[in-house]
Amino acid sequence: MIRKIIQIDEEKCNGCGACVTACHEGAIGMVNGKAKLLRDDYCDGLGDCLPACPTGAISFVKREAAPFNEAAVLANKQGKNEEAPLPCGCPGTRSRQIKRNKPVHEPHHQAPSLSMLSQWPVQIKLVPANAPYFSGAHLLVAADCAAYARGSFHSDFMRNKITIIGCPKLDMVDYSEKLTAILKNNDIKSLTVVRMEVPCCGGIEAAAKAALRASGKFIPWQVVTLSTEGEILD
Repeated sequence: MIRKIIQIDEEKCNGCGACVTACHEGAIGMVNGKAKLLRDDYCDGLGDCLPACPTGAISFVKREAAPFNEAAVLANKQGKNEEAPLPCGCPGTRSRQIKRNKPVHEPHHQAPSLSMLSQWPVQIKLVPANAPYFSGAHLLVAADCAAYARGSFHSDFMRNKITIIGCPKLDMVDYSEKLTAILKNNDIKSLTVVRMEVPCCGGIEAAAKAALRASGKFIPWQVVTLSTEGEILD
């Protein structure tokens, strides 16, 4: 039958595996470091994987394909062990929540400290746009230098928030599409952007503002700028 189904541009794919996590039906896997549509009948054509892709390697096409087989998808899910390694072999991209039961003990007899990071991954490019921890979340979008510039960054900004980080200059990507997908697909309660005073950090602020406009959501939001010494400027 002719139907809408995804296609993956291997030239654009960076092998992050985010689409594998986003595809609840198990239609996508990693083959030789690249995402690949493994079975046409596992693809429902709804495109949950599209906003998860940081490079825009996934798109829709209409072509001859086997019909979506929901029974086969359910049987495949039941047969999988949830703790099995990701098809790409990279546990660093596995989407998960982190529960903190005790402080992290530092070396050299320092006082124990408590990390406020509550989910993984944290990089904007890697985080799935529909990860369950986004539901009802207060979202923090931060320049990755910010936590190094300000020693109290965890307690000042990350407490009770879902944190995602990036550097628009080094990643050389516009984050607005991914942030728009996160805001549109989830019940985000508030948005905080923490950037550095350096001009290149304006990219992360601009992307967040563009995403708010594109999402059509009206939520509380703020932008905090840090100096290179870690002081709050505004």
